Amino acid sequence: MRVLLIGANGYIGRFVADRLLADPAVQLTALGRGDDADVRFDLASGSPGALTRFLDAVHPGVVVNCAGATRGGARELTRHNTVAVATVCEALRRSGCGARLVQIGCSAEYGPSQPGSSTAEDAVPRPGGPYGVSKLAATELVLGSGLDAVVLRVFSPAGPGTPAGSPLGRLAEAMRRAMQSGDGELKLGGLGAQRDFVDVRDVARAVHAASLSAAQGVINIGSGRAVRLRDAAAVLARVAGYGGALHELDGPPGALRTAIGHPRPDPDHALPVAYPYPDGCGSWQQADVRTARDRLGWRPRIGLEESLADIWMEAACRI
Repeated sequence: MRVLLIGANGYIGRFVADRLLADPAVQLTALGRGDDADVRFDLASGSPGALTRFLDAVHPGVVVNCAGATRGGARELTRHNTVAVATVCEALRRSGCGARLVQIGCSAEYGPSQPGSSTAEDAVPRPGGPYGVSKLAATELVLGSGLDAVVLRVFSPAGPGTPAGSPLGRLAEAMRRAMQSGDGELKLGGLGAQRDFVDVRDVARAVHAASLSAAQGVINIGSGRAVRLRDAAAVLARVAGYGGALHELDGPPGALRTAIGHPRPDPDHALPVAYPYPDGCGSWQQADVRTARDRLGWRPRIGLEESLADIWMEAACRI
């Protein structure tokens, strides 16, 4: 099976590449903007015609798109998350390769959920910010393309390689600094949000399964369990051996834009204080993962404690 992987040098893409390369039946070609890609191509600026010619030459059976942007203003997010996917869909429609498309979506497409609820794929998407809007637009392009395609809506990925600007990445960095300086207490803000964390290696397994399946439409990829960020902080402290006290800062969440529970804002496109949760997902998200189980035969295998241990191991190496 020939697989074309787009975005192989990204957070999720690196683990998808490892998973696919471990399958002896897969012949993998990586396409992306970096020098380490087999073929350099920028989806946001490249033409569908150029990509079509490449598809006709390589003739993949599956195209996996892990590319995209998580930070920046609305224009940049639209270019990299929506226009880029439009290019992929148009190129696949023009090509004679007949490849299946596996698109990586995200839980931000759903927006806030009712606390205590599990979000299924038939929920009406109400993204609360430009990132979620750009990813939802990409999903709608894929679903309306007429292609053999599936969109995996990934909830909050965790584990090795977690970006330093993510909530768990910032939490680990704050703990590393506290231990390095000998601080007996760690003051953290924005820990009230509850998110569904899923290990990035389990996400890669889901992508592999989706590549081999005939499933179409949208499929949630998550753990099926919401975890409060303050509870994740306590687990990380235990894993790290941090014996100090954890104190949560008071204050309105919208004012804590640099708090652990919030993504680091782009300095040129800072989110207004009016957004209490800059990821647009509100105080609660939890995936209903029954469709992944039934249609992909997939279940998460790696628990949050193992994911946090791997995040800590990488942070500790910076001491």
